[in-house]
Amino acid sequence: MRRPLVSSLLVAAIAGSALVSSQAIAYGKGDFFTRAGVAKVAPTSDNGDLVHGTLSTDVSSDNGVAFTFGYRFHDKFGVELLAASPFDHDISLTAGDGSHIGASTDSLPPTLTLQYYPLGGLDSRVQPFLGLGVNYTHFSNEDIEIKGADLELDDSWGAAAQVGVDLIINDHWAATTSITYADIDSDVELDGNDIGKVDIDPVVVMGGISFYF
Repeated sequence: MRRPLVSSLLVAAIAGSALVSSQAIAYGKGDFFTRAGVAKVAPTSDNGDLVHGTLSTDVSSDNGVAFTFGYRFHDKFGVELLAASPFDHDISLTAGDGSHIGASTDSLPPTLTLQYYPLGGLDSRVQPFLGLGVNYTHFSNEDIEIKGADLELDDSWGAAAQVGVDLIINDHWAATTSITYADIDSDVELDGNDIGKVDIDPVVVMGGISFYF
């Protein structure tokens, strides 16, 4: 895991926030905003079984670039769309005798959330937020280490939940970190035959910069 990268972003955000002046800053209704940073997609540890329970699955984590676009239609409420570059996941399939089959896929997980800002409209430089919404994940470039075999993961729709915080720097800039959970389940086919379902259900940790305008 590359946790030091996200941790460094958080330390820099807190330090930057502490150095700015204490003047009042508008933060609320009518703001458009965009966020950009580094995200880590970490699937749950148990990703289900395939082929009638004979193959256990393990989906790896990946880091990538993520960005969002949002609008605050109320001091305390807004909407945000999360996008990202595709994440590359290795998949390990383990049989009962301990043998392994390697596979991989790319995922693209746009997520739309309705957000609640409990301190919106106030002068606080620490602005937490919560979000609930829906995730759509598109899978592509599936591959499996079986010669001539065709692996396919169906796209997924599921719920998403988010918690985050903006550390306000000035009227336009903030340092941001967020954690999002997404319910991602995909039906899996091998050579056109249904072989089960993989449960990815990742936690997405993002650290970066926000721009309000």
